[in-house]
Amino acid sequence: MNRSPFILAGVAALMGAAGGALAAAGVHANGGELALRGAEFLILHACAALAIAAFAGLASAPGRALVIVGFVMEAGATLFAAELAMRAFTGERIFPFAAPIGGTTMILSWLALAVVFAVAATRKP
Repeated sequence: MNRSPFILAGVAALMGAAGGALAAAGVHANGGELALRGAEFLILHACAALAIAAFAGLASAPGRALVIVGFVMEAGATLFAAELAMRAFTGERIFPFAAPIGGTTMILSWLALAVVFAVAATRKP
């Protein structure tokens, strides 16, 4: 079996930990709403990536596509949350349009996930 789903799951676990840490920092270090919102996105997308990794490990045909979508989704969520955290704690930006790029990447990843599942559903077992 391919190790990619396990790597995706490992990165998802790190995202979940980062989300928990960001939530704690948001509360205790006065990161405010931006830090908490970034934490929510990290944790939510970490859970989604864990589910994608689990499904990719079970599904042979769409497994590779699922792993790719999962990694892209993780990248988008990480960029989005990092931008919010940076703005919350320093007032600076990572780079212009980092949050919209990360957010758009997350949205497109969800749509790509729907396409992968739709295509897999039309294939004969």
